[in-house]
Amino acid sequence: MAESVVNETVANLSATVNETAKNVTGRAAATPEGMLMAYSSLVLMALLPIFFGSFRSVKYLIEQKKSGEKPESMTSKDAAMFPIIASCTLLGLYIFFKIFSKEYINLLLTLYFFGLGVLAVTHLLRPNVELLLPAAFPNKNYTLDLIEGKGEKKSELVHYEFDRIDLLCLGISAVLGLWYLLKKHWIANNIFGLAFSLNGVELLHLNTVTTGCILLGGLFVYDIFWVFGTDVMVTVAKSFEAPIKLIFPMDLLEKGLSASNFAMLGLGDIVIPGIFIALLLRFDHSKKDKTSRVYFYSGFVAYFLGLVLTVLVMHTFKAAQPALLYLVPACLGTPITLALLRGEISDLFKYEDNPEKDTKEEDKASQEESSEEVNDETKKIL
Repeated sequence: MAESVVNETVANLSATVNETAKNVTGRAAATPEGMLMAYSSLVLMALLPIFFGSFRSVKYLIEQKKSGEKPESMTSKDAAMFPIIASCTLLGLYIFFKIFSKEYINLLLTLYFFGLGVLAVTHLLRPNVELLLPAAFPNKNYTLDLIEGKGEKKSELVHYEFDRIDLLCLGISAVLGLWYLLKKHWIANNIFGLAFSLNGVELLHLNTVTTGCILLGGLFVYDIFWVFGTDVMVTVAKSFEAPIKLIFPMDLLEKGLSASNFAMLGLGDIVIPGIFIALLLRFDHSKKDKTSRVYFYSGFVAYFLGLVLTVLVMHTFKAAQPALLYLVPACLGTPITLALLRGEISDLFKYEDNPEKDTKEEDKASQEESSEEVNDETKKIL
């Protein structure tokens, strides 16, 4: 009798706790299995774009240098200003969400990110689709030109070359985009989010480790302040309906693909450490032993451990955590400590993707070529 009363009491208590959790969060309490699956999936999805994006960034830099194109990279001044600009943007969005209806704001943002997402997915699909297509595919090249003015006053505004493979990839991406636009399904959201992350790690380059330290250090303070100091970050993250975060349902096992109780990870917590880890891989590649990936793998493992620690703390305290609080010390401290132990700290901080000396020489050469062309034209006129 007593045992049945105890069991009934425990069952009622458990039901009360679950109902309370549902009332407080507006969502059903997740099972341990569901949370484990969700957090494991988020960690895996965060690691993939950093790993593959880093190797793509090396290839992208090599291609830029071969083509003679001047590579664009973030300067120390840009890195120092980034947290300030990000703070103003975040606060602006917070004010907008407080004053205006979030439905209209999210509609504009959804359309904007729909366009960006389609282009991002197209960029990633192109090389893979080209490999899969048969040799008999009737490919044709096209050129899109937008010219302003007439005669000698004509100036080229747009010159874009593409082919039928690009159009095919654009069509596939547009279908995915429409799926996201109409259904806002979490899988479509994650496809766009992964595409943004992979493109970001590949194309956004830090020129030096010093620049990386400035950027990550500034965003370390930014993340702590806006998460712990105010409700701004959490409010915007929950109100912002755009693929700027990866999400995974914690009730997938119970509800399948229609699940709605999500764990989330912001893309900034992937891309910002990711571009620094990609820089470490380019540093590895610049050394005599190009097969060594010691700095890249040290940063990559440090990021993984920092992200796991973030999840554990978040789960323990049942509150939002500034991921960069754990990721920045891990991603900066590990490779710097390794460089100190290997006696390569000077080489690490001296490394530049695009040395200023080379850039100045290229600018000087281009100026000399321009002056020669002007002199030749002047001689012809005279």
